[in-house]
Amino acid sequence: MRITGDHAELAVEGRLDVRTAADARAVLHEAVDGGRGDLVLDLARLDSWDATGLGVIMGTHRRAGRIGRRLVLRAVPGQLQRLLVATRLHRILAIEGAVCEPGGATLPGAGSAAPAAAAARA
Repeated sequence: MRITGDHAELAVEGRLDVRTAADARAVLHEAVDGGRGDLVLDLARLDSWDATGLGVIMGTHRRAGRIGRRLVLRAVPGQLQRLLVATRLHRILAIEGAVCEPGGATLPGAGSAAPAAAAARA
């Protein structure tokens, strides 16, 4: 697992699972604590994850919320989108773009990042 970026945008590459969770948690929490505004987590190159990896994402979401920041997921892989819908976490997490429903329909990401991103650019 490799995480690159800064306190505003990070990209996760590889696996986010029980073996990489501690390192990922440390990097993500440092990014949350060291920045302001939205923290974008790009998951385009995320190969696989498990429940522990999902827990890292949720823990980062909660930590960001406690200090007035928001975790925004970008380029969420389809399989992870389906998991987020099945667990209803798509209603809690801010997700850029549409989220695929199990039946193939799409739902807007909860707390859609588009308005916040537009406001940040203004």
